Amino acid sequence: MTMRVVSSRVITRRGALQVGTLGGLGLSLPDLLRWEARSDQKDFQSRPGPAHSVINIFLPGGMAHQDTFDPKPKSPTEYRGGLEVIDTRLPGIQFSSLLPRTATILDRVTLCRAVSHVLADHDAGVHQMYTGYGPSPAISYPSLGSVVAHEYGPRNDLPAYICVPGKPHRFAGNGYLSSAYGPFGLGSDPAEDGFAVKDLRPPARVNTARQSRARSLLSLVNERVDREAEVPRLKAIDSFYRQAYRMIDSPAARAAFDLSKEKPAIREAYGNGAAGMRMLLARRLVEAGVRFVSLEYGTWDAHFNIAPSLAGQVPVFDHALAALVTDLDDRGLLETTLVTVTTEFGRTPRINKSAGRDHWARVFSVMLAGAGIRRGHVHGSSDLTASSPDTGALSPRDLLTTVYHQIGIVAEKELMAPGARPIEIVKGGRVVKELLEAS
Repeated sequence: MTMRVVSSRVITRRGALQVGTLGGLGLSLPDLLRWEARSDQKDFQSRPGPAHSVINIFLPGGMAHQDTFDPKPKSPTEYRGGLEVIDTRLPGIQFSSLLPRTATILDRVTLCRAVSHVLADHDAGVHQMYTGYGPSPAISYPSLGSVVAHEYGPRNDLPAYICVPGKPHRFAGNGYLSSAYGPFGLGSDPAEDGFAVKDLRPPARVNTARQSRARSLLSLVNERVDREAEVPRLKAIDSFYRQAYRMIDSPAARAAFDLSKEKPAIREAYGNGAAGMRMLLARRLVEAGVRFVSLEYGTWDAHFNIAPSLAGQVPVFDHALAALVTDLDDRGLLETTLVTVTTEFGRTPRINKSAGRDHWARVFSVMLAGAGIRRGHVHGSSDLTASSPDTGALSPRDLLTTVYHQIGIVAEKELMAPGARPIEIVKGGRVVKELLEAS
């Protein structure tokens, strides 16, 4: 029979089950179970790492690695497609001809060419890349951004986790954590004319006096909630209100979203399309103190006519990505900002009958830069037809564990899920030392 010692009194699990309440200890059975779970919980303290901020660039749908970061010019035509290849800044490493600008900054980044998982389904791919877990009907896991918000909280009157232009997928949210750690979505696209962040400014009809009365009322409600038993949903709503008021009151926080403050030459360097303006805004946000910015760009699920689809999307992405890495580096921000370029999975090695490529999870490419990530490094390789890893295979768990490591979070740390169930942030991943600069 399991024995526990609590406040110098010995109790048994069977006895607790029989009486339901632990007498003078004031503990109910649920309290006991929570206490037992916490006693075994892996509670690693998060400490600031090299990455003070993260910009996660997510390419939804599954970008074709063969037609971008990992071309195979010596493979048969039905595998390599019709795109030409170009040399990059690294000897012997080639890119698709659609990526000339990114080819010139490859000496500042790490390219992982052998990322692999086994679930070639959109939801499963997104879930793994955001959480490190396969999807489960029993529990909703928190995304990387929400974990960062949970561990470190907001900074400089700005939300810890912002999605540009909005939350790209339900799996990019807070999962089993409180909604207080969910992402702040802009509500509009920074590439649009008249871009403005929702709720950042009070409506014109709401004057200062009305704002003051509203805050006084909110304060009374907060006091009541604090006196009552813990109500997670109410407390989460309260945290959002407090954060919103801080943002509205802070000129510096509001200015972080104002792209008009950028010089025309900088805007031109990024490109005025969706990719450019989203990445430029991401740079402004991390510069102002946001811990985690997740942005999405494009639609990469090219089952049909992949060549024109890529030709319409990749050049704009190439323009913006090269500008972002260069701009961060020139400003000294790349030392403390981790940039990740990820996608759901890759595409099939062989061109299909519709001149497209289908889902392929066995191998694809991911790019990392900044915050202690090696410069000018290519990790791993795929085989002749980009069908499977040849060397250096990495799982999404390995990637996320490494990213967490650079942020200062131990991925083995357990967070408390509903039912007093401790769950590791990422289970079974490893820190990939080969991706990191020598310390």
